[in-house]
Amino acid sequence: MQSETARVTTARESSYRVQYPNSKRRDVKVVALDALSASLVDEVSREPWNGAKFFTSLSFSTDSAPGTTGEGLKAWLKDLAGAANDLVEEVASSDFVVVVTSAGEDARAVSLIADACALHNKSLVALVVPGPETTDAQISESMTHLRPFARMLVIASGADYISAMLTALRA
Repeated sequence: MQSETARVTTARESSYRVQYPNSKRRDVKVVALDALSASLVDEVSREPWNGAKFFTSLSFSTDSAPGTTGEGLKAWLKDLAGAANDLVEEVASSDFVVVVTSAGEDARAVSLIADACALHNKSLVALVVPGPETTDAQISESMTHLRPFARMLVIASGADYISAMLTALRA
């Protein structure tokens, strides 16, 4: 009697196998919410990625209050080359959005990104990166701003952790 391993490697059994990869690349938008995280995003962007696009800042019209949807949402993402890209269009063309913020920095702008994600039914992943001098209160404050909007909220230890997370998400 053949073992299970020997049996599944026969030509007959191999004909039942799926002959293509089980996953496709994902179009991921990675957005820094503050100046400190922008340098981390810039560092991570230099690695080889399949479908990730990186942005170092978010700007918006004063007319675009949190909760604004559709054509009323006027916000722009600045890519690594310095070009402004429409937030809603970038979110619409993505599979999901990853935001990166440094602990203790103002992360309230995430609500605009969350509005665009809600408009197009996209998931939002949030990474909080504490610095060497960061207190637990600063981490908690950042998480308080992100928690209502993020499907996944993670405390990341630095650029290596961000890279590992993006790799796990098939970016």
